[in-house]
Amino acid sequence: MKKRLAIASLVLLSTCAFAQLPSPTRGWNLGNTLEPPSGEGTWGPAASQAMINAVAAAGFNSIRIPVAWDSHANQRTFVIDPAWMARVKQVVDWCRAKNLTVIINCHWDGGWFDSNGFRRFDSKINSKVTSYWGQIATAFASYDSHLLFACANEPDIDSAAKTAVLEQYYQTFVNTVRAKGGNNATRWLVVQGPSTDIDKTYDWLNALPNDPTPGRLAVEVHYYPYQFCLMTTDATWGNMFYFWGQGYHSTTMPTRNSTWGEEDYQLAEFQKMQAKFTSLGIPVILGEFGAVRRTGYADLTGTELSRHLASRSYFYKMIDNDCVQCGMKPFVWDAGDTGTNTMWLFDRNTATVFDQPCITALTGGAALPPP
Repeated sequence: MKKRLAIASLVLLSTCAFAQLPSPTRGWNLGNTLEPPSGEGTWGPAASQAMINAVAAAGFNSIRIPVAWDSHANQRTFVIDPAWMARVKQVVDWCRAKNLTVIINCHWDGGWFDSNGFRRFDSKINSKVTSYWGQIATAFASYDSHLLFACANEPDIDSAAKTAVLEQYYQTFVNTVRAKGGNNATRWLVVQGPSTDIDKTYDWLNALPNDPTPGRLAVEVHYYPYQFCLMTTDATWGNMFYFWGQGYHSTTMPTRNSTWGEEDYQLAEFQKMQAKFTSLGIPVILGEFGAVRRTGYADLTGTELSRHLASRSYFYKMIDNDCVQCGMKPFVWDAGDTGTNTMWLFDRNTATVFDQPCITALTGGAALPPP
């Protein structure tokens, strides 16, 4: 109860004020596009208006745009390249032209922020936070509340003490954006939980920044149960999971069935965010989630491959359902490439749908049934 009161004391609750993120939110990530430190187009196709239009046409109503800023800035003055700022604005404008709500962040970008250690407060890092978000806020000052700013991506935190250091940078982020005027005075701002891990966020994020605009802060977490979502080779300690969901377990490949992280576990995790944040009127964005599409394994063919693909669509469907139940706002990760054992929903080269079953599950339709 003390944790709930500490959070609530910093926020004037407004359970209806988050209307600029649609309810339900059908969110999608423009992954591996504007955030590579090596530049746009180096990790996959560059962004295009046709791709944004395809996302909107497929039923998504919100887009999270991961962005690199530090690798496009002068490292002496911390001034962002005006051409890069214009490019980010162009992509945001494509999204807004299709009435998509947009979140832009400061993504990993070489780890200058997310991987700085957080052992102590660093004035140089704080100066970068001030400079970059001051320039971003100025550039987008006229954009309305359908554009949200998120301070970071996945700040690498492993203790309550490091969370306290992280919170100092978040205070700088809030102060900087609010000071730039225009619609920044009321814009929604998003802060990431420690490592964007649900359990660490529940345990350690016990305060939000002081904000002169009450009720305009949101929390972000990510969700990737490892053995089903990310693991691509077996390990001595455990196997990859091909099948997720009680109704999707295989009798012919039982060692590939998920043994943890399924329906009850997932709902319990999301309910932690409901108990600590959304029930108090503090929005929680599930900024990333996803599961690799396992089409590159010799032992996964025929009916069992169909079972895997169906269970993957069910995983996405349950994410959507549980987010609605717990008041969270989901944004699926799309890696943007077209290889095997990766996460991609659209073919970025042709701006066309690739994985219709998962898109259907994410945008209000049904999951594929077990084969």
